[in-house]
Amino acid sequence: MSTVGASQKIVDYTVVRAHLTAGLFFFVVVLFTGLLYGLQLQQLYPFPGIEILSPGRLRMVHTNAAAYGFLVNLFAACLYWIIPRLTGSPTLSVTFGRVIFWAWQLIVLSAAVGILLGEAQAVEWGETPTWIDPVALFGAALLIINLTVPIARRRDRNMYVTLWYYSAGFVWLALVYAMGNFLPQYVLPGVGGAAVVGLYIHDLVGLFVTPMGWGLMYYMVPVILKKPIWSHTLSLVGFWGLAFFYPLQGIHHFLFSPIPMYAQYGAIISTIAIEIVVFTVIVNFFMTLRGSADMLRTNMSLRWFYAGMVMYFTTCFQCAFHTTLTFQKVIHFTDWVVAHAHLVMFGVFGFWLLGAVDYLWPRLAGNAWYSWRLRAWHFWGTVLGLVLMFGSLTIAGLVQGNLWAALAPWEQSLIGSTPFWTARTVSGVMIIGSQFLLFYNMWMTTRRPTLVEEPHAVLVDDAAPAPV
Repeated sequence: MSTVGASQKIVDYTVVRAHLTAGLFFFVVVLFTGLLYGLQLQQLYPFPGIEILSPGRLRMVHTNAAAYGFLVNLFAACLYWIIPRLTGSPTLSVTFGRVIFWAWQLIVLSAAVGILLGEAQAVEWGETPTWIDPVALFGAALLIINLTVPIARRRDRNMYVTLWYYSAGFVWLALVYAMGNFLPQYVLPGVGGAAVVGLYIHDLVGLFVTPMGWGLMYYMVPVILKKPIWSHTLSLVGFWGLAFFYPLQGIHHFLFSPIPMYAQYGAIISTIAIEIVVFTVIVNFFMTLRGSADMLRTNMSLRWFYAGMVMYFTTCFQCAFHTTLTFQKVIHFTDWVVAHAHLVMFGVFGFWLLGAVDYLWPRLAGNAWYSWRLRAWHFWGTVLGLVLMFGSLTIAGLVQGNLWAALAPWEQSLIGSTPFWTARTVSGVMIIGSQFLLFYNMWMTTRRPTLVEEPHAVLVDDAAPAPV
């Protein structure tokens, strides 16, 4: 039996394609709600006075669609692709997977409708209406069950690091979502609830999104480079460092708050300590690339992955400084924080997932990519757009913080920020336009398999697990 045939027997290509398509649909929602929210800062908001489409509600749709629509769907597509290949075993049930897919889309859409109707919780990144929370937790549990069965069935007891990250991420997701959406709402009011919200905000990224992202990278990069990761030991150092330091960082979202200072100091120290872990992971991947760097010119998926790694190091290095109380005196509550958040969620994990889309789509469509140039324009338009957004909002944050520290009138900070907000809007248009190049290229790939410009026209289905 060919490796292609073997992989198709254990991988449900239909559910992979469905989650990938749904993730990109919600990506469009994320992009346009973000652009609309930005327009209000330039007095160009197109829906003034319409309560259901007020900027605050669209902002919550923007963040929740990013987390649960874009990220979860695309990570699910990658999980359904990778886990059967690493374990040699299919998921619990094909039918179960497809039912979960439709149920999850209904949950995400219902959450968006509830938010627009004004039923959001006062929990950052947990604004989903209270009646959605138990359903969302149940849906996540079903997805986890379907995907952990092949891990439990595997015959080889030596587990590759990708499965370490995925297994831990599944456990952490359930715990973190329950902690953030139930405890502050029903059990812990006031400062105690705020402390838990801080943990939830950061742990949702660090204990779910990050394990899913690094699990993806530890699989995809060795498969594309066709050589093992440089150091399996360093990969486990990174895993255990993440598990130990990341849960302690969440309080740094609420510095200068009534939360006890020992908790704030502990969060600062843990945030700085995680840099050691980040450094080991980055070194591991760049040493893996050594001798194969020329592939960054010819392999677009790899280009997305390593661009995201550079931004991952940048954002973590930045975080180690801006969580100090000295730095916080300047950038607290400014657009610096907004710039940082976009670099993390889009510049790192969004880039890795776009790299995964670039890798998966021709294999799902059965055709090589329609146009290499469109892929390159998509990459550079997105990268330059994000760099412009990050740079303009970072500078805006410094302008705002210094004006506030000088006790200048509030209006002065608005005037000083306007040019940077204009640049942010331009960057948003660049990013949106670039994604439509991707969508056109995907559509044409399914319709016209003939290839003229692509340097690597041959498709290879990677049925074998990532080498250890």
